[in-house]
Amino acid sequence: MVGPRGVGKTTLLLQFIKNQIRNPQDAFYFSADHIYFNRNSLWEFVQQLYEEEDVKLFFIDEIHKYNNWNQELKNIYDSFPRIKIVFSGSSSLDLVEGSHDLSRRAVIHYMKGFSFREYLNFATGDNIKIINFADIINNPAGIAGKLAMIPKIKGHFTTYLRQGYYPFVFEDRSHFFSRLETVINKTIYEDIANYYNLKTINLHYFKKILSFLATIPPGKTSINNLSGNLGIDSKTTLHYIHILHNTGLARILNTDQRGTKLLRAPEKVFLENTTLLHAICDGLGQTVDIGTQRELAFVSALTDSGKTVYCSKKRGDFTVDKIIFEIGGKNKTSQQIRNADKPAFLVKDDVLTGGKKTIPLYLLGFLY
Repeated sequence: MVGPRGVGKTTLLLQFIKNQIRNPQDAFYFSADHIYFNRNSLWEFVQQLYEEEDVKLFFIDEIHKYNNWNQELKNIYDSFPRIKIVFSGSSSLDLVEGSHDLSRRAVIHYMKGFSFREYLNFATGDNIKIINFADIINNPAGIAGKLAMIPKIKGHFTTYLRQGYYPFVFEDRSHFFSRLETVINKTIYEDIANYYNLKTINLHYFKKILSFLATIPPGKTSINNLSGNLGIDSKTTLHYIHILHNTGLARILNTDQRGTKLLRAPEKVFLENTTLLHAICDGLGQTVDIGTQRELAFVSALTDSGKTVYCSKKRGDFTVDKIIFEIGGKNKTSQQIRNADKPAFLVKDDVLTGGKKTIPLYLLGFLY
């Protein structure tokens, strides 16, 4: 199970053991960053528990903190056919193309942060089900009309955009941004530093890139402009942006072009989610750009639900499944998608109900 820091991977592992394992004594949970493994091998530890205690189900957290993790997991898999292993790690891990061919032995699941639906269910105690993308496209007014009856749903959505992506918001709201700052720092100074073997003197560039992305309006991201401000070359800047994307701190969007055009720099680069956007702006003493928040809320909801989002070159802001979407506030008109050669919709913030060609932004938060 792979995902950014803070999205609840450890909690999910422990909940699964508690709720799904008939006899919890048959399972063994541990974290691979324990000091015990400074002098002891993972393979020998699993072997001992298997042979002496007949443990056959292992849950290993923070697997990326253990050196040579992929080689030893492969050896465990091949040596003990009766053993099953569930392991979690950072988004930066290249598990699918591991150097020891772990991909033929492991099924990788990618874990995202809360959708608005998940946040709302936790906040209210409701059990609202996932809404299919096709259903939203075919009947936005009918679906939004029912959801608009939920008390304070507009206020819940505003709170979600600010603080709702990471599940630990329900533990302590007053220190939430401080904890999120710790998540950011650990991702940069531990995960990125160790996995990508970067020198400490170069790590401050990642904080600068995040600050840059948080304070620019939505639009094309100029890699040349960014690299000039950072004082490093464009190739290195682009490499750092891809690292932030891989570790769950940024999102990269391309156009729906083909061929050599795909090899160019990304069309747009966002922070990974609106909560991260608010946290960084809050730390900088800056106000969140509402246009950036709206576009990022759209991109985050669609991408995390499994859809591929492209920047639209001619009409609208984005295309998904060959459908054009224009993002804006309640007063947004259809001028930019008029006479479009594909199906086109307005996605409006600050509205509760939709229309035949209008989708409330919060509605997309129910896709997963």
